[in-house]
Amino acid sequence: MVSKSQIKFVRQLAQKKQRDKYDQFVAEGHKVVQEFINENYQLHQLFTTDKTLFSYHEAIVITQSEMKSMSALKTPAVALAVFAKANEQSLAESNLILALDSIQDPGNLGTIIRLCDWFGIQDIVCSSDTVDCYNPKVIRSAMGSLARVQVLYKDLQTWLMGMQNHEIVATTMAGQSLYDYAFDSPMILVIGNEGKGLSKQIQELATDAITIPRFGGAESLNAAMATGIIVAEARQKNPIEK
Repeated sequence: MVSKSQIKFVRQLAQKKQRDKYDQFVAEGHKVVQEFINENYQLHQLFTTDKTLFSYHEAIVITQSEMKSMSALKTPAVALAVFAKANEQSLAESNLILALDSIQDPGNLGTIIRLCDWFGIQDIVCSSDTVDCYNPKVIRSAMGSLARVQVLYKDLQTWLMGMQNHEIVATTMAGQSLYDYAFDSPMILVIGNEGKGLSKQIQELATDAITIPRFGGAESLNAAMATGIIVAEARQKNPIEK
């Protein structure tokens, strides 16, 4: 059985200020919860409506009604867990890093995290005003990939100025075609805000600019969709280091 105080605490973690206060976040769904457990995230509380799913003694078996009272989902999953946030680690030595300038949509960020996991990008560096990676909607759309991809929040302009060993490649509407770009140097790919694109300050720091050529009539691409196209091309020409 779950207590009222436990339910209240879990619900509080839907708010960023509470996640920041306690350095904890909520993950929902058997697969997502298991991904964080497999990657050795510190587990604080684990609730499930199916006692056969987890063999951990910490797991608390609860009713569907109790799960619904804690869940952020319209249809609650069979598992919900509270984990400690990951400690910040040094950037991996990589020839490809992703940077995000003021991404606001949680679904976009979650999908981008999942894309990075697929293409072996270990680090995403975000501007301080990018949506929180522990937002419940981000956690859900990332489908457990946040367990393997580090998301850091920085003053993006200052951080980029210090990354002198990498090309800074801006994604714009008027750059060089990504199909003609070599992707042959250590680089930081910078993706801009869904509506406004890259800020002027970030564009001024770029050493190169690339674009996805348009062949039809669509006005623009979703930020996560554009990221997938660009990263796929970059990985083809600049594969993971062996």
